[in-house]
Amino acid sequence: MTSGVEDREGRVATLEVAPAGTAVEVRAAAPSGELSLVCTPARARELAAALVLAADRAEAPPESGPVTVSARELRRGDVRDGDRAMTVEGVRAAGDTVHVTWKSDAGRGWTQGYDADTAIALRRRGRPAPAPAARAGGPVGPVAGARQGR
Repeated sequence: MTSGVEDREGRVATLEVAPAGTAVEVRAAAPSGELSLVCTPARARELAAALVLAADRAEAPPESGPVTVSARELRRGDVRDGDRAMTVEGVRAAGDTVHVTWKSDAGRGWTQGYDADTAIALRRRGRPAPAPAARAGGPVGPVAGARQGR
């Protein structure tokens, strides 16, 4: 990969990523030097997640500051404000408790329960879920390739 990749002096550099046995090798080459790193597949996934997060932050418009919402208002894609980025993967309400599944910028996930009225500071709001598609009247026809009972 060379498009858009440069060294500190602005000269074209290359970045290659490939399997290396049971590991992953990341090689960077530029006129200023070369670097080769080998890591586990799990660490490579964490690196990929960190790159995606950094790209999202670089593209995000500047914000006026964190916004606070109640746990019941959380939605997929919300990013919690704090030392480390945590993104909402899912939200499930059970009475007065809201179960939130978080994913860290390192790729780790966990579920945590909150009182529905708990205030949560967010760095960035996720996109609202799309409205359910309107369904035309009448039953849905058979699925292609599905076995029909007789």
